[in-house]
Amino acid sequence: MSRQRREAMDTVRMALACGATVAAAARKAGLSERTVYRWQAKPAFRQQVDQVRNELRQRTSGMLAGAGMASVKTLVDLQQDGAAGPAVRRGAARDLLTLSLRFRESAELEQRLTALEAEVLNRPKGEGTGAP
Repeated sequence: MSRQRREAMDTVRMALACGATVAAAARKAGLSERTVYRWQAKPAFRQQVDQVRNELRQRTSGMLAGAGMASVKTLVDLQQDGAAGPAVRRGAARDLLTLSLRFRESAELEQRLTALEAEVLNRPKGEGTGAP
């Protein structure tokens, strides 16, 4: 496969993973829509698009987690800033409470799911099939 074709495929994969339409992805790569539809008909190509999409989600999640502490600090600073208006302080306090509840719920759900997955994986075969 030529370098140019490989680059076009990479462009299409990235565009589709980011939510572009087939028409937009084809245009961006300088290809016909028919070519992109043909590629999309191949399970391996669709799997590669899904893989790129998952990698993008993981990177985005990591970036958000990295920015999380600074964001919380900003909200705490706003909440405690006597020079900020009452509406700003109240909004920061409300956001902190809402985010802390969501974060706790998410962490608890993740722990419960991990425990359930471990239980299912460690269960002897045939056990827990739902039959009495």
